[in-house]
Amino acid sequence: MAQHPRVGNKVIGEITSLKGTCGFGHKAGDKFEISCHDTAGLCGFFYHDIFPNLQMLQFGGSTPWGENKDVVELECPDRFNSVKIKLTRVKG
Repeated sequence: MAQHPRVGNKVIGEITSLKGTCGFGHKAGDKFEISCHDTAGLCGFFYHDIFPNLQMLQFGGSTPWGENKDVVELECPDRFNSVKIKLTRVKG
């Protein structure tokens, strides 16, 4: 696999909860680095859903809501299993 240089901020994904069973094997408490170049093992549907927020965090943007501009919490499009992820920007 090709190696990509780190561009922008580091982003850490953490699976915070799930209702059923994730088809890709994620469990609550899993933590991993994720970026616009590295899916970190998320399925394509979930990665596609979180990509705009991932890109925003990686390249310094923020939303106008929420107190912590470095954190976004999202949910998998598979509502039956409902995997939730927290993306955290690590500056530097």
